[in-house]
Amino acid sequence: MADGDGVARRVIRVRLDDTATESDIGALRKWLEREQGLDEMVRAGRLRIHERRRTDETGAPMGVGMEIVVALVSAAATVGFNQLVAQVGRAVEAWRANRREVEDGDPPEGRVDPVDLDG
Repeated sequence: MADGDGVARRVIRVRLDDTATESDIGALRKWLEREQGLDEMVRAGRLRIHERRRTDETGAPMGVGMEIVVALVSAAATVGFNQLVAQVGRAVEAWRANRREVEDGDPPEGRVDPVDLDG
């Protein structure tokens, strides 16, 4: 399939540190899906947000942990990829601030990294 045929070529990986629970991963995924701007892209089919087993740089599974993948599936998306990475980063920080307010203890640290699928 060519770009624009629903194949994700631009991916953002969101990882929480080892203090995160499965509940944290699920809550963050739902937060991202509802984030203004991201939610519109998801509904339009230009963006997919899902959980998957963590992998290393070669794609090999890394223990039991989970990560969130934000995949841009439309080459015609109106938002620039670097802007999308920054928006996801801000959304992760907003989720951490919200979690700090509603739950005891410090929220897990998060990393937001673009992943190059073209090699």
